[in-house]
Amino acid sequence: MVSRRPFYIVVALLFILGTSLMIYRHVAFDVPWLPGEYRQVWSVEAKVEFDAADQPVIASLALPATQPGFTLVDESAASPGYGLSFVDRNGITRAEWSIRTAKGHQELYYRAEMMSDPYAKSLPAEPPVVEKQIEKEPIATAMVQILDRAKERSADAFTLTREIMKEFNNQEQNAQLLRNHKGRAHLIVDMLNQADIPARVVRALTLEDGRRRQQLIDYVQVFQDDKYDLFDPKTGLQGRPEQLMLWEYNSQPLLDVTGGNNSRVTYSVVQKQVAVARALTAKFEHTNMLNFSIDTLPVEEQALFKGILLLPIGVLVVVFLRVIVGLKTSGTFMPVLIAVAFIQTNLVVGLLGFLSIVGVGLVIRSYLSRLNLLLVARISTVIITVIAIIALLSVLTYKLGLTEGMRITFFPMIILSWTIERMSILWEEEGPKEVVKQGGGSLLVAVLAYLAMDNSLIQHLTFNYLGLQLVIMATVLLMGNYTGYRLSELKRFKPLADELKK
Repeated sequence: MVSRRPFYIVVALLFILGTSLMIYRHVAFDVPWLPGEYRQVWSVEAKVEFDAADQPVIASLALPATQPGFTLVDESAASPGYGLSFVDRNGITRAEWSIRTAKGHQELYYRAEMMSDPYAKSLPAEPPVVEKQIEKEPIATAMVQILDRAKERSADAFTLTREIMKEFNNQEQNAQLLRNHKGRAHLIVDMLNQADIPARVVRALTLEDGRRRQQLIDYVQVFQDDKYDLFDPKTGLQGRPEQLMLWEYNSQPLLDVTGGNNSRVTYSVVQKQVAVARALTAKFEHTNMLNFSIDTLPVEEQALFKGILLLPIGVLVVVFLRVIVGLKTSGTFMPVLIAVAFIQTNLVVGLLGFLSIVGVGLVIRSYLSRLNLLLVARISTVIITVIAIIALLSVLTYKLGLTEGMRITFFPMIILSWTIERMSILWEEEGPKEVVKQGGGSLLVAVLAYLAMDNSLIQHLTFNYLGLQLVIMATVLLMGNYTGYRLSELKRFKPLADELKK
């Protein structure tokens, strides 16, 4: 006797692998288990203003990107009369507006859609080059004294930053002198550079719904080995606040305008809820190779696969109803194809179309059987007849104003023709009762497969979790190994059960 152990090992591996892929996609890419969920998206608009001097103008603006906590899902710009390009320089993207001649007050707009995403990851931040600034006296001496005191109470780059900030909050003479010399964030960076610690000033925006004309705030980004952290130079707090989005963090100027003056940038923020399908589609447009998802394909191919990936669900229904329940169908997987047609038409129109085509086809096929035609000629005639019936029904329903009836063209014509042929032979050999049993079984299986495939939850899972296909395969293999009684056969034991009750 052949051992079944390898079979069960394969089934278990398929189930474990499929489940693992689904869990990985949920955890790594934030794909929800249920449809209809929404994601928080922040719409941030940057308004660039300057006065043009009646000459060629080039305005370059630093742009945000995907970063821890936020994924850039969309961006757009409004610049009437200006040319606009998104220029990539050494991996840093900036928006660059240009115009031949401009005069007077100018306004340019850039909008970024940032999705709140706890799984978002940006490219590793490169530490800036340490640049030691040479200050004049008495500024240089004051910086050295504060730095020396901070070093005594620190152990690494992060603790040194905290101690420097504490020194700035003191009311002693050196701290007051430095506060009047330069912005606190730039002073802290200069002192850290003096201690050979990579650090820079980054510009950030606090996201609050409905806020208008906001300004960016300075944070200090401090590096230690392959890690970095943010510090608020005003409060001395370490860490990144939850709703803080970095806008410029590459040691580049925020705005650079050639041909204009009095430039400034203000920001407006609006929070909105976006359907998760739309948000994730935008998120996966630029993703890594580990994301084996239909979302990464062009939209046309996505629409095609959305239907193809439902076929295993229909197959699962057919296997269960035939192997476990014991229903008889005309053809093995013909009900699945009919169920796909029902999805395109809708259930009522599909049922009426199927019954009309098969009914008329059986009548015509009964006439053809009297002509004693060869099989190929007979089947070809049935195919042509089915096409003619579908065309006639489409025209008739359109004339009656029932546009849904035109969708019966989605029925698989060749499969319907073979179904009619098999039912006609079955009628001749075993009578109408068997035809009704198999035809009714086929229709029932098709309806149940349609109900399963048309379910929004199943459509969501099959489209977003390719690992589900392996789980379905494992389930089909297990059911294929079933050799017990069908549920429909248990009725034979009803007399025995009645006898036992007595």
